[in-house]
Amino acid sequence: MQGRLFILGLGPGDPELMTLKAARILREARHVAFFAKAGRMGHARGIVADLLSPTAEELRFEYPFTTEVALEHPSYAARMGEFYARCAATLATRMDAGQNIALLCEGDAFLYGSAMYLFDRLRDEYTVEIIPGVAGMSGCWSRAQTPIAHGDDVLSVLPGTLDAASLLARLQRCDAAVIMKIGRNLPKIRAVLEQAGLLSRAVYVERGSMEGERIMPLAALADASAPYFAMVLVPGRQHNR
Repeated sequence: MQGRLFILGLGPGDPELMTLKAARILREARHVAFFAKAGRMGHARGIVADLLSPTAEELRFEYPFTTEVALEHPSYAARMGEFYARCAATLATRMDAGQNIALLCEGDAFLYGSAMYLFDRLRDEYTVEIIPGVAGMSGCWSRAQTPIAHGDDVLSVLPGTLDAASLLARLQRCDAAVIMKIGRNLPKIRAVLEQAGLLSRAVYVERGSMEGERIMPLAALADASAPYFAMVLVPGRQHNR
C-alpha cells in the first residue's frame, strides 16, 4: 500500500501554537522530513525538538544555498528546482515503500513555505494532506499587540525582495501591510516606508513568539540587516469604526 505525505504547518515558532492535529500527527510519525541550512538544525526541526518521537527517522533536506545566491541570478531557479526535485524523489521512494511521512514547515506551508514545492511535484501521484498552521505574520502582530486591519482595510503581504519602485507602488495602494523576507533589504524597506509616509506606523518584529524575540518601532531600529525570522508590520485601522 502506498504511503501518505502529511505537510505540517508548525506555526510561528512557539511549539504551543501548533494545532492539536499537527501535534498528534507528529507524535505518531515514524518518518519526519524537514529543510535546513547547512550547519544549522533547521527552524522547523527546532520547533518540534521536544515533541518528536525519539524513534522517528529524520530525513534532512539541506538547501544548496540560502542567501548566498541572489534570487534574480540565472542559476537560482535551476539549482533550487533540481534540489526540490531530489527531495520529492526521496519522499516518493519512501511512499512507494508504504511509508507515511510528516514534512515539517514553519508557519503555514502554503505561505512562502518550501514544502509547497514538494507538494507541487507529488500531489498528482500521492495522497498529500496539508495541516494548516498559524501564519508567522499572525504570530508577530499578536505578540506586538498590533491589530492589523479592520472594516474595509486592504491588507497586502509584500516580499521585501521587491525593487524599491514596486514596493512603493504597492504600499501606496493598501491600507495595511506585512513585509516579509527582510534580511539585507532592511535599509531599502525603511527608505521606501519613509518615502510613503508610513515609517511612523511601521513595527519591526524579530523572532515573534520565539526565544530572542524583539519588537520595536522600525524607525528606532539601527540594524542594517535582519535575520530570517523578521518582518515589518504596517497596521491599518486609520478610519473610524
